[in-house]
Amino acid sequence: MCLEPYSNHSRTVDATRDVSPPIPLLLPAGNDTGSLSGVYIFQSEHPTQFPGDLTMAHEHTHNCSDCSELSRRDFVRTIGGAALAVGAGSLTSSAVAAPTAKSAAETTAAKLYGSLSDAQKKMVAFGFDHPLRKKISANWAITKPTIGDDFFTAEQRVLIDKVVRGMMSEDGYDRVMQQMEDDNGGFKEYHIALFGQPGKGGFEFELTGRHLTLRADGNSVEGAAFGGPIVYGHGLSNPKKQLYYYQTQAADKVFKSLDAKQAKAASVGKEPKETAVLLKGKKGSFQGIKVSELSKDQQQLVLATIKTVLNPYRKEDIQEAMKVLEAGGGLKTLNMAFYTAADLDNDKVWDVWRLEGPTWVSYFRGAPHVHAYINVGLKNV
Repeated sequence: MCLEPYSNHSRTVDATRDVSPPIPLLLPAGNDTGSLSGVYIFQSEHPTQFPGDLTMAHEHTHNCSDCSELSRRDFVRTIGGAALAVGAGSLTSSAVAAPTAKSAAETTAAKLYGSLSDAQKKMVAFGFDHPLRKKISANWAITKPTIGDDFFTAEQRVLIDKVVRGMMSEDGYDRVMQQMEDDNGGFKEYHIALFGQPGKGGFEFELTGRHLTLRADGNSVEGAAFGGPIVYGHGLSNPKKQLYYYQTQAADKVFKSLDAKQAKAASVGKEPKETAVLLKGKKGSFQGIKVSELSKDQQQLVLATIKTVLNPYRKEDIQEAMKVLEAGGGLKTLNMAFYTAADLDNDKVWDVWRLEGPTWVSYFRGAPHVHAYINVGLKNV
């Protein structure tokens, strides 16, 4: 039976609805990739050439200070020559409830790979260590063909849709489909790539486009949740209509719980550059208030915010992300910062906020519209 690939993609999503399914979040108190294979290359929203040449209409009227292309000098300064190093000795696959090659998304991605002709593979299939897999941006085309192009068959488009369904929760799938419709005319306007070969070492499916990077890697990148950094967003400038405003509402509950001294510690003026989402490890310094200095009730609100940030994704990725956080020392190793220079409605509900620790970065930039990044992984000891 051939399914219609876009049958449910126009569902309207309530941006503020409560999305809190039961997710296990038990936190105890307590492969060297220093080469190119461990370095993620960050590109800002408006690149100038393919890959990444997306010239699209945008629905907001604000200027984005981080949307000019980074020079190589800026890139080197931003990452300080650091690599996203995944410690294979620190987390083994038997210790982590991570996706596998037999997970739903990965199984479908393998079917997609097997359906590709040689000509198609030349355009969208690459070696696992290809530099395109290391790149991250809020707006780029990882390959030239769009999902809706004649380049793909109808059956292949159904498989691509099925991969995305397998990567997301039900609510997350609805939101990401609505976001693609709002920001760039729908799922059909996005791009995919496949890295490696199924059953022959590392294998990863990646989808990119405006305000989106999703990955399914079957734990090919061990110790890195989601297979590496991911991106989500929404182009509406009215915060209360943004699809991910409920995440800011969760973070705001933390801020509203703080006393005056704590609020001062948590408040930071200017936010970091958009590209500042690489892991700093245990020796890193982090902005905002230390979660370890919060009360147990306040820490539960932080935990609820983490749960909300992870809610759009499949259970396996959520479990792996939480295991990586545990391995880095748990919730109490995080800092939480609220950037008070960004307040779209002048309502002291801070539109830009950040949770960061040795193995965790979730950076939500809701102004002038949503660019949000999640990077969860281990560094070598």
